[in-house]
Amino acid sequence: MRRVSNLLSKSKLLAALSVASAASNFRVNALRSYCDQSHLRPGPLVQYRSLVDQGKLRHDPYQESVASELENLLARLEQYEKDMEEYHVNLVNWEKQRENERRRLLMEEVELHQKDENWWKLLNYKLTERWASRKRPKNMETGVGKWVSYLKREKKLDSLVGRRPTAPPAPKGLYMYGNVGSGKTMLMDMFYSATEGIVKHRRRYHFHEAMLRINEHMHKIWKNQIEEKPLQSTIASWIMSLPFDTKAKEWLAAEERYKQEVQMKNILPAVADKFFLDGEDNEKGASILCFDEIQTVDVFAIVALSGILSRLLSSGTIIVTTSNRAPKDLNEAGMQKEIFQKLVSKLEEHCEKVLIGSEIDYRRFIAQKSENQVHYFWSIDKEAINEFEKKWHEVTSRLGGRVISNTISVMFGRTLEVPESFDGVARFTFEYLCGRPLGAADYIAVAENFHTVFISDIPVMSMRIRDKARRFITLIDELYNHHCCLCCLASSSIDELFQGTEEGALFDLESFQFETETEGGKLRRDVLAEGRVSSGGAPSGITSILSGQEEMFAFNRAVSRLIEMQTPLYLDGISNFHPYFQRHYKKLQQL
Repeated sequence: MRRVSNLLSKSKLLAALSVASAASNFRVNALRSYCDQSHLRPGPLVQYRSLVDQGKLRHDPYQESVASELENLLARLEQYEKDMEEYHVNLVNWEKQRENERRRLLMEEVELHQKDENWWKLLNYKLTERWASRKRPKNMETGVGKWVSYLKREKKLDSLVGRRPTAPPAPKGLYMYGNVGSGKTMLMDMFYSATEGIVKHRRRYHFHEAMLRINEHMHKIWKNQIEEKPLQSTIASWIMSLPFDTKAKEWLAAEERYKQEVQMKNILPAVADKFFLDGEDNEKGASILCFDEIQTVDVFAIVALSGILSRLLSSGTIIVTTSNRAPKDLNEAGMQKEIFQKLVSKLEEHCEKVLIGSEIDYRRFIAQKSENQVHYFWSIDKEAINEFEKKWHEVTSRLGGRVISNTISVMFGRTLEVPESFDGVARFTFEYLCGRPLGAADYIAVAENFHTVFISDIPVMSMRIRDKARRFITLIDELYNHHCCLCCLASSSIDELFQGTEEGALFDLESFQFETETEGGKLRRDVLAEGRVSSGGAPSGITSILSGQEEMFAFNRAVSRLIEMQTPLYLDGISNFHPYFQRHYKKLQQL
């Protein structure tokens, strides 16, 4: 109970100080100092050796070698950040100059055209045709006229302004792969925490969340493209102020729209360009993507990852990723071989491959050296139930016992009802979270909003309830990924929670993670169509390519993570890593 109490005490302290008045400057500054220091972390090699010296980790030559590689990468980031800052300044200047020249060329074209009476007659004909074409099928190709004009204009701009500045060579990232519990995620997170204050633009995603973010960006872009607006509202303000008549302005507006359509046709690079945008920070510099558990479970993942990671790597983003497989072995089913090979080539060009070859599950080793599993109660008998309820009531009483129902936002404009919650703590039953058609988007919302999660009535899971088992695995992935404290009441010990598998192909409940709005199925089908395959229906109709071996790996990973989530090493990091506390720290630093 001590560790949950510590979290709640810190939660109350942060909440109290966040509303402190100007007269409380001393206390706020003291906490700000604490927060600042909590983010000044040593490099991954120093962190690793310190944990070994403290007896919290057992020395492993594979892990130390990877930590050393990450330390070397960290040492190169400070100079790379400066190089990228200079590059972005040059890029902004180039974009401004190119846009100014492009507008000048357009105005010259309009002035020439206005003197040509035949051109105006042709324009009138085209405007009439445009309104008539509204009744044509939307997938009809536009005429070559605008395409030729666009290419000619781009060629002129290349000669006048020069081509886009080239990003400085990026240090190679790392692709870490190995068995469950070999330390991949731990080492990646050590590196990620050490980049705080060195690199401005950082993201750390698990596979589920990354796919959802990609899907969300694509959805917004497509939605913006298909929205029809009156012609007048699409004319840019700079066009409206020009000394031309309405017909000339309409021609300019049409050219502007065509430029945007050309740029948006390749949607994946457009999504990649938004991957690191931060609405409250317009400063540009280096970017780092830490990607946990990279997978290619279906065609969508192959097409999306290939397009987006290729764009990010080509534009100087450093990628540090983990997986259970080497890059070339990610696609054993042989889907979309040509696209997949491009992805592998990019990863191998920009990342060092590192095998963490230990056969030991170090999470189990850490757990053996730890105190009893005070947050995991089994089996569901009177004694375990009483202990679980006792812990819940102790937590609620510390915060005044004001338990309420709550609604939290989920991606794609959805919401999720939380039956019992208060101040970063929530309680659910297994059936509520895993017995309904929820997915990774819902579990991410839970993990982001609550630093402590109670789950009761967890059954022993076999392949007979594989849908619930898959959801539970996804739930554990997200709670672990966001560094939540998890309190469980289960039917069996952690090691016996998953019972057996069946041979052969299994249904892929990971497709639930792509739930969006009502038309969400169309979104996924469109992506699959881009990959030149047929979807065969809505997400729930997509059959799995996961083998029994892959399913077993997912079970083993969930067991390993559940064990680690009971250890002091994991629990002590919650107040530093969970988004709930990070948000409070950020607010306090701004005071």
